[in-house]
Amino acid sequence: MEKLDIAEVARRAGLAPSALRYYEEKGLIAASGRRGLRRLFDSSVLERLALIALGRSAGFTLDEIGHMFAGDGSLQMDRALLLTKADELERTIRKLSAMRDGLRHAAACRAASHLECPTFRRILNAAAKGALGRPER
Repeated sequence: MEKLDIAEVARRAGLAPSALRYYEEKGLIAASGRRGLRRLFDSSVLERLALIALGRSAGFTLDEIGHMFAGDGSLQMDRALLLTKADELERTIRKLSAMRDGLRHAAACRAASHLECPTFRRILNAAAKGALGRPER
């Protein structure tokens, strides 16, 4: 198996070397040795990094992703967790779609004031009740 130093892994994966060191510290990846002061990784680490990136894109935490790997490094995904995350994403999609539609309506609305528009008032009330989610700080 091809050995890659940390700089090459970082370049191919599009990550900073510090991110790789952090993933190693969290137990998500493991160096297979060293060449001088540089960590070496088996080329298979690139696939593992792609799986980590996929998990992060889906909104999983690094700890959740870490639990998806068995002690021998094989993949052992918790299907119930996957379904829970899919449901969470579905709720997020619905909220984002409602916000998108509301913004489009507000942009095209012909009412003299948005506060006079019944559709905008419904959107405003939904936002006040938290139905559209809370903004991130």
